[in-house]
Amino acid sequence: MPETEAEWRRLFKDNPDLVDHQIAPGVRWRTWVMLGGRGSGKTFAGAHWLHEKAKTSDFTFALVGPALHDVREVMVEGPSGLKALGEGEDRPRWEAGRKRLVWPRSGAVAYAFSAEDPDSLRGPQFHGAWADEFCAWREPERVLSNLRFGLRRGEAPQLVVTTTPRPIAALKRLLSEPGTRTTRGATHANAANLPPVYLAHLRDLYAGTRLEAQEMEGLVVESEGALFRAEDIAAARGERPERLEKIIVAVDPPITTTGDACGIVAAGRACPRGNDDGAIAYVLADRSVRGLTPLGWARRVVETAEMVGADQIVAEANQGGDMVRTVLEQAGCRTRVRLVHASRGKRARAEPVAALYEQGRVVHCGRFNALEEELMGLGSEAPGHSPDRADALVWAISQLMLDRPAGPRIRLI
Repeated sequence: MPETEAEWRRLFKDNPDLVDHQIAPGVRWRTWVMLGGRGSGKTFAGAHWLHEKAKTSDFTFALVGPALHDVREVMVEGPSGLKALGEGEDRPRWEAGRKRLVWPRSGAVAYAFSAEDPDSLRGPQFHGAWADEFCAWREPERVLSNLRFGLRRGEAPQLVVTTTPRPIAALKRLLSEPGTRTTRGATHANAANLPPVYLAHLRDLYAGTRLEAQEMEGLVVESEGALFRAEDIAAARGERPERLEKIIVAVDPPITTTGDACGIVAAGRACPRGNDDGAIAYVLADRSVRGLTPLGWARRVVETAEMVGADQIVAEANQGGDMVRTVLEQAGCRTRVRLVHASRGKRARAEPVAALYEQGRVVHCGRFNALEEELMGLGSEAPGHSPDRADALVWAISQLMLDRPAGPRIRLI
């Protein structure tokens, strides 16, 4: 098997049925979570990963679905399931009496388990596992815990989770775990394998709604008490104007190198009508990153500032204080740095920014799925989870649109 992500992707680049988000992120990961909309090819992605391993090794796998019926009808015998991928001697054989799938040539075996019976996963051992529709399980964390205790064969057991996302605590904790890699696939990204009328009909019914964001874009969408509405974010798509009067890179620094991400968001401001009352904020880039040292993320901030031509870097200093300015200087920063301190909670800071979205005064110059997902969950995140991308965006928009001088102004004509 390939050893690097580049080699892994080269292995599948000639497969006409494989969309980019359906390819596992290299081989050096513990858990791969693929969040996808309906019809985005989640089943095909999970089946493809497992089949490629099974046909060349004698590994033992676990197949876990919401119910045994789902495992057999979708994961095993469905049109995108494991049996459909195999040909000739590589075609696996289903043994109903033992609830298992066998690859005759390699000797690999995949056992079927129902998420309705968490204790059935006690005892067996596996080299790898594929868990489908995780968010539809009744007790996702209990099932996942038992499954992981069984992933103890071989040098590097791996778990693939494919699911349409829902705003459940179990998924949020899974996504924030060390060693988890996440890819997202929208339904339209798999359009080549779907009837055109299918996408057109869904867009007519659900365009701009939370249902579209969750079921078609594959985003984790909060349903109650959310500040940022899916319909407002969907309406915020647009192009960058030729001229921006001010550009800011906002930074929400991480406390540690292994926990939270460093939120890095670039945004600019323009006044199409020539006055501040009609100002619009343009989100230019989300360059947030996880797992870097302070100097590492500082270099990324400097790179981002140079890339967008920033006039100023705004960095939250509640945790690091002047350390933030110091590491930016060490990274060769030549852009003016302003340190800001949060005197209010995240939700209170975000409320006026959410109002700007509702008024149509924020434009996203690109698709920023991870950022938009955090925005829609801001204020209702699980304990210990920090929405770093969303925090950085709130700082950027606040500085551009809300932190304006009060009182009369003189305009030169």
